Amino acid sequence: MGRMTFLLIAGLYYIVSIVIVGIVLYVINRKQKNKYKKEIEKLETEKNLIISASMLSELNKVEALVNNEDLKKKYKEWQERFKQIKDKDLPKITDALNEIEELFLDGNLQDLKALILKTDYEVNALKTKADFLLDEIKELTMSEEKNREIITKLKAEYRTIMSEYKDNESDFEIVKVPVELQFENVDKLFNAFEKAMDQNAYTEVGKIVKAIADITNNLKVVVEETKPICLLGKSLIPSKIEDIKKISSQMEKEGYNIGYLNIDYNIEEANKKITDIFQRLNVLNYEDSLFELKTMHDYFDSLYNDFDKEKLSKRRYEDFSRSILIKTTRLEKVNNELYKKMDDIKYSYDLDDNEISVISEIKEEILGIRSSYDKMIDVGRSKILPYSKLAKEMEIINNRLVKTEEKLNSTLKSLSTLKEDDIRAREQYEEIKKILAQTREKSRTFKLPVIPKNYYVELSEAVEAINELAKILDSRPISIKQLNLRVDTARDLVLKVYNTVNETIKTAKMAEAAIVYGNRYRVVNKDVDFGLTKAENLFFKGNFRASLENAINAINIIEPGIHKRLLSEYQN
Repeated sequence: MGRMTFLLIAGLYYIVSIVIVGIVLYVINRKQKNKYKKEIEKLETEKNLIISASMLSELNKVEALVNNEDLKKKYKEWQERFKQIKDKDLPKITDALNEIEELFLDGNLQDLKALILKTDYEVNALKTKADFLLDEIKELTMSEEKNREIITKLKAEYRTIMSEYKDNESDFEIVKVPVELQFENVDKLFNAFEKAMDQNAYTEVGKIVKAIADITNNLKVVVEETKPICLLGKSLIPSKIEDIKKISSQMEKEGYNIGYLNIDYNIEEANKKITDIFQRLNVLNYEDSLFELKTMHDYFDSLYNDFDKEKLSKRRYEDFSRSILIKTTRLEKVNNELYKKMDDIKYSYDLDDNEISVISEIKEEILGIRSSYDKMIDVGRSKILPYSKLAKEMEIINNRLVKTEEKLNSTLKSLSTLKEDDIRAREQYEEIKKILAQTREKSRTFKLPVIPKNYYVELSEAVEAINELAKILDSRPISIKQLNLRVDTARDLVLKVYNTVNETIKTAKMAEAAIVYGNRYRVVNKDVDFGLTKAENLFFKGNFRASLENAINAINIIEPGIHKRLLSEYQN
């Protein structure tokens, strides 16, 4: 590629780039202008809609309705506000729009954007101002239709209230005078409304409608709440008060202390509150009355639960009183017998002061429980505490008694274990002596050529252990720990002798039987004869296990397998 060609291509690219950039800038500028043009048109439209035909029409309606000084004054004020919007505010917006148009044509987009934002704010503010004025005017021009609609609904509601009152007039006897006076007031207000509408006194109409609505709503609540207020205050609560008086009087005669419930005081306060509620109701002041009466009703209802609680507590108190007395008497008797034998027990079983002191502790606990019980019985007889309190105190005493009873039972069990250990040790002593005697007899019955030396050693140890056991059994005081230790030692040593004798006799018998069985093979085989002779020599020396092994090995030469059969028989 030549230099000239390269320069031509580069120049072409440069021109194309310039054209593209120009086109892009043109398109962007055109889009911005179109955007601002739409915004200017929108502002123009919104400006033209600020003063609508409806505003002029509504003002003309007001002019036709003016028939008093107040309405005339109001109409004049609205005209002035309308004139302010039309002759002063709107021209300012028009001037701003003209300035915006000039900036748009000049292409001064930066100043244009700022002025559009400012003008948009001013247009919206003026529109709000105009709408507010229109709403005020419409409130008057449309007041007849609006108020007629409201009054129609209020009349329907008023007729419903009146019908409810007339149908149940006897239920409203207590508020008859003020309620009927309010009915008269509502009728007068309805007449005043019609008169005001005929005179176009629209400024007064709103006040009349509000007054009718307030009285009607008040009458509705009075009619709804008077019946339950009268039912509670005149019937339900007084009947409950009478019933509670009878029950409380009867319970007091039966010995119940229910003074903590303050029944008389609360009844007096309730009657005062009911009187106050009906006085307030007589002037149609029903605020919180139903709530207060329901609270009173719930309180008197709760007294029945308190009465039931006292009756149940009395039964619990009496049950605890009987059971504690019976149980305490029994524990006293058992512990007193134990206390009398405390020195004998301590001496017999070698117990120290700490181990035996639990008997004294139990005695003190029982005396304390008995004292507390007697005090509560005296308090119960004096009727100075309610049974709910007495039952709770008796339950505490009973819990103390249960713990003391458990401690006494545990002590008796421990002492019983000592006695049982003593008896069991004596029984085992006799059994151990019997086993040793049988063992000695057995060793004499089977005449062994030689008695093993360990037999005499073990026999001597067993006899010594039995003698030590006998000494402990005959001694006083007796230590159960030492006694159990001596019993275990004597038993183990006697069983050791017993097992030694049994094992020795069994082995000797097997060795002797093997030698006798193998004698038939002496003449057949010299090795057998030699083995059996060796077995005989060992047997007469008292080495019975080695004698058995030699005899079996010798026979096994002639009878392979005899070794296993004889060993199996020996082990069995």
